[in-house]
Amino acid sequence: MQTDERIQSHIVSVWREPKKFLSVGGREGMLILTDRHLMFVHKTAAKMNWWSAITRRQVVGFIRSKSTMIRHDGYGEKELMADLENVKNIEVGFDDILDVGYEDRVWGGVLLLEYEKDGRREKYQYAVAQDWVKYPMKEPTKYMKVDWRPFVQYIKDRQKNIR
Repeated sequence: MQTDERIQSHIVSVWREPKKFLSVGGREGMLILTDRHLMFVHKTAAKMNWWSAITRRQVVGFIRSKSTMIRHDGYGEKELMADLENVKNIEVGFDDILDVGYEDRVWGGVLLLEYEKDGRREKYQYAVAQDWVKYPMKEPTKYMKVDWRPFVQYIKDRQKNIR
């Protein structure tokens, strides 16, 4: 992330699953869209109280409006830069994204993403979780129906290498 980049969208409680043959499980985190990058942050220094309040507020927001182009107060560019110091968090430039799209499924909206990072092709699907089960492993039980169109269009409009 560069110092002059600004957050355009910040979605919490995002469930990411790999789209590979025989892949199992997923990971919870934040999906953040800036002027030039897409980030998935699952290791954050954000406080638990902030996280639970924002997730509740986000659920109410998505019930009112399905648009994924949202921002949350209490987490800005400074916090994002600190979180990106952890190498487990992923930062992908728009031109490294090979394919981006979305699907509306019966249970919720899904963002489909394929990118190349460090010479490896990665393929994931992202969905916004509403409810969770915590035992024996944390997994979503209910997803939100969201509109990924503006999110996908923002990325496509800023890609220089049209494939």
